[in-house]
Amino acid sequence: MSTLTQKAAVASGYRAGRTLPLRVELVRQLKRRRTLAMGGILAVLPFVLLIAFAIGGSPGEQNGQVTLLDTATASGANFAAVNLFVSAGFLLVIPVALFCGDTVASEASWSSLRYLLAAPVPRARLLWSKLVVALGLSLAAMILLPLVALAVGTAAYGWGPLQIPTGGALDTGTATQRLAIVIAYVFLSQLVTAALAFWLSTKTDAPLGAVGGAVGLTIVGNVLDAVTALGHWRDFLPAHWQFAWADAVQPNLEWSGMIQGTAVSITYALVLFALAFRGFARKDVVS
Repeated sequence: MSTLTQKAAVASGYRAGRTLPLRVELVRQLKRRRTLAMGGILAVLPFVLLIAFAIGGSPGEQNGQVTLLDTATASGANFAAVNLFVSAGFLLVIPVALFCGDTVASEASWSSLRYLLAAPVPRARLLWSKLVVALGLSLAAMILLPLVALAVGTAAYGWGPLQIPTGGALDTGTATQRLAIVIAYVFLSQLVTAALAFWLSTKTDAPLGAVGGAVGLTIVGNVLDAVTALGHWRDFLPAHWQFAWADAVQPNLEWSGMIQGTAVSITYALVLFALAFRGFARKDVVS
């Protein structure tokens, strides 16, 4: 088919860049039950911890070594930091895997993917829209948890400085900035899970398989990181750096661990995202 014929075959006014706008995809995803359910779970967690501390008493009374968890009731900022501490290792992995792993595979399972492509929505445009929205929802989930925790903790324990387990405190302004850094780093460290889930989502018609596969492989990474016999090989595991953000809640902010963790995470993520786009561009979509 000649170029002139191809141009004639394209509908008047059609612009590939205007297909499947981000706002349309965002509204679609926000209306889904799994989005509302995940938001509800994350919003409820601070209340669960608040009740646990109310029943069990001050967490710092039962051991001699003070940790971040032991300072949970010191202020609202401490309570928010503790919520991030207890959820960053696993709980926050779930919304990332859910939003990124369910996005393309769900369309295939509903047999609507081929109709989206026949709209016609270019394949790269479809993936780009879904990826941006999925990452946006993942970031929103990571922001929602500490925000609710900060509000709940402030109401319960008061607004005050962030008490550091090793001694000293960060004033409220500095503490807010440090918590923002923590959230940003947690998001960047979860890009591996996001990319893995998104890649699997382009390979299967089963959303649960993509989500479960990403969560499962993330758990495997955590298990491997616990094997000290691997030595320095663990430095190449994203899980090895997942708690590097703890350096942000110290009197002197230390960047080295977070920089290394970010570099490892982004490297893996870029490779997986590239595989997702490359594979989907050549995939025979029949669902």
